[in-house]
Amino acid sequence: MFLARVRTDDDQVVLAAQVTPDTLLRLDALGVVGDDPVAVLREWGAEPLAEKVRQAVAGGGAEGAVLPVGAVRFESPVPRPQKIICVALNYLAHAEEGDQAVPEEPVIFFKPPSSLVGHGATVHCPSRSQRLDYEVELAVVIGSTARDVPAEQWQRVVLGYTVLNDVTARDLQLVAIDKNQPWDHSKGFDTFAPCGPYLVTADEVADPMTLDLTLTVGDEVRQRSNTRHMVFGIPELIEVISHGITLEPGDIIATGTPSGIGPVPHGEVMTATVEGVGTLANPVVYDRQLAPVAG
Repeated sequence: MFLARVRTDDDQVVLAAQVTPDTLLRLDALGVVGDDPVAVLREWGAEPLAEKVRQAVAGGGAEGAVLPVGAVRFESPVPRPQKIICVALNYLAHAEEGDQAVPEEPVIFFKPPSSLVGHGATVHCPSRSQRLDYEVELAVVIGSTARDVPAEQWQRVVLGYTVLNDVTARDLQLVAIDKNQPWDHSKGFDTFAPCGPYLVTADEVADPMTLDLTLTVGDEVRQRSNTRHMVFGIPELIEVISHGITLEPGDIIATGTPSGIGPVPHGEVMTATVEGVGTLANPVVYDRQLAPVAG
């Protein structure tokens, strides 16, 4: 299933399932309570919920509950993660373009949940920065409480997938790197974790390690790769991250970005796509309306 949290014309946030590329079905009209897809999937299960949607569509029970995609505003599909765990330098070419050594084990950092926004939301570069960069990533959504998960059992804790853009104030990050300081501040500003449009249940993705990723700015393709080029795959990431850290339902693991990073000018739209998971588009506004430095 492709599940979205959307804000309707009357300013309600509702949970909806994609029934065609252009239409969504409100699940509250089917008696499904709540707007959090993580909680709803844990209560119902992906297949029973999908069957309920199929029966409603086939039997005419969806009348009046259909929403055109173009008539809603997308919220982050995961509303309340306890943590957003990001993986740095997890594609060889990306490490090389940043003149960074390829890590011998996963390097992680955290974004605050307050950085999340949905598909279509404006990303704001704060006035203290003059260079905002995009980073397309496949994100894993955790579905159960787990710790010390062996790599071979990774699938039991994965609820689904989404697209995440690890937006970065690159000029501030480079200063932090030069001073041997953490990157979290340059990665954690409000709106710096666009996510969505959908939470895609795990059964919809046959192999998350063979997915194409692209990112465009305007009409120009800036990033293009495949998840098979990760240095550390999802099984190993889950094993390492959960070693001593409890994963909770709704936690997000952003699995790293490929090469091709660069700045986004004021007023441009960055569009991140992960094959079979979705396309996430967000316009960029510089709070000082300065053109970012070349890079």
